[in-house]
Amino acid sequence: MTLPRLILLTLLLTPLASHAAPELNVGALYDYLDSGKSTLLKRVRNSGDTTAFVKISVAELVYDANGEPREIDTDGLPLEQRGLVASPARLIVPAQGMQAVRLLYRGAREQERYFRLRFVPVLPESGDGFALNEQEAEQYRDSLKAGVNLLAGYGSILFVRPAQTRFHTPVQRKGGRLTVVNQGNSTVVLDHFRQCQAAGQGCEPATKHHLLPGRSRDFDGQLGKVHQFELHEGSEHKEMVVEG
Repeated sequence: MTLPRLILLTLLLTPLASHAAPELNVGALYDYLDSGKSTLLKRVRNSGDTTAFVKISVAELVYDANGEPREIDTDGLPLEQRGLVASPARLIVPAQGMQAVRLLYRGAREQERYFRLRFVPVLPESGDGFALNEQEAEQYRDSLKAGVNLLAGYGSILFVRPAQTRFHTPVQRKGGRLTVVNQGNSTVVLDHFRQCQAAGQGCEPATKHHLLPGRSRDFDGQLGKVHQFELHEGSEHKEMVVEG
């Protein structure tokens, strides 16, 4: 018996507590592939008390003229037609352990593109790519006393910036109303966004906003107060305090 096979059997045979289940952490919910880079390593951690068998799916997000996204499933396409490939597409993550998946972008980069990744724990079956026979798969399913209801999936969004990234983000505040316009060709982030009585004082709860290229966003406000946020234009972060 090979060592990987022995390790897998050991994980399957480990006694489990009642209602045991994997608990995944996929790290950041938003990732950014900058120009000049084609790969990104994403770590998947399992803080649960049993092994996680995880399937990774990739869908491209295409936005219409109104800014509404439409998902295009890419998993069934031939490899040469996929803009983004997740390798491996199946992960076995031990309890309290970690595995990594490499995201490889293979498509054109004339404009920014967007992908949704889903990390879904599954009940393995024979022949589904996890290299378990039917007896081993059944043993694992039986060990999860509460069944598939405890197997919660997780998602993240990947922004693939164009090859020639350009940022230009005018900001204007008038009558308490803030307008931010993305006149560049790549998404900008308004992080820790809040309205305050004064800079750093009496602030509302912070929020985070993504502004796609060619889009604008208006935020209501009150005279005498200020809008405060971090403007992320790629790797450059600017502290913004806007009055008016």
